[in-house]
Amino acid sequence: MLIRLRLLLLLAGWPCIQAAAQAPTRPLPDSVTARPAGHLRAALLRVAVPSVAISVGVLAHKPTFNQTLCKAKQDLQEETQEVFGGFDAHGLDDYTRHVPLALAYGMMATGHKGERTPLGFTLIYLVAHELDQGVVNQLKRITAEPRPYNAQDLSSFPSSHTSQAFLTATLLHEQYGRQYPWVSVTGYAVATATGTMRVLGNKHWATDVLAGAAIGFLSAETVWHAYPALTKLLPQRLAHKMLLVPTYAPGGGAGLAMGVQL
Repeated sequence: MLIRLRLLLLLAGWPCIQAAAQAPTRPLPDSVTARPAGHLRAALLRVAVPSVAISVGVLAHKPTFNQTLCKAKQDLQEETQEVFGGFDAHGLDDYTRHVPLALAYGMMATGHKGERTPLGFTLIYLVAHELDQGVVNQLKRITAEPRPYNAQDLSSFPSSHTSQAFLTATLLHEQYGRQYPWVSVTGYAVATATGTMRVLGNKHWATDVLAGAAIGFLSAETVWHAYPALTKLLPQRLAHKMLLVPTYAPGGGAGLAMGVQL
């Protein structure tokens, strides 16, 4: 019961953990080294917490890995379904995972300047999305975790919906969270709701959601912080020759096309 309670607390408290991990550390007035040390601690926390979440998910995969965690995962799902057995999100979680990204572009469209340019933000999202989906798809293939509602569907671990939701929420935070704290709260609340709906709807185990959130967060953070270094590898003025054009394919939805002026 204690382990199941810890899993629930970790799931519910993920946004607060991320916000605390990314909050800038105020330096002590009488210490020159306080600021670097604070940034180092924050960086370590941003990596340590998601890594623990992924580790919990992996250990709970099979009884041979960790019988206690595996049993706790199954018991938690059973107890959740006893209370929320009739829950049906009606596909809402298919859309909420994109809400933080839509909010970011909405703010850019209304003239709110963020940490990155719209082009830079888009490039970061595209790369982070590919990284996130690459890791998630490989883990799904390797682990072949049965879904709670269908033992024949071996694509449960980790949750792709949750990873995408936390990826977009983290990019939203990095783009606007320091200027508008409510934006971070909104983004992570929506991401948490997405993961919660996946568990309540019996689509995923709680450990799938924890790992998905961690992967999405780490993918976003990795590309966001690597972006300045990566741009230095591009030829000068290339960014000024790049253009993003909205596209729409009948029956296929909206998207973006990127062109380069030669």
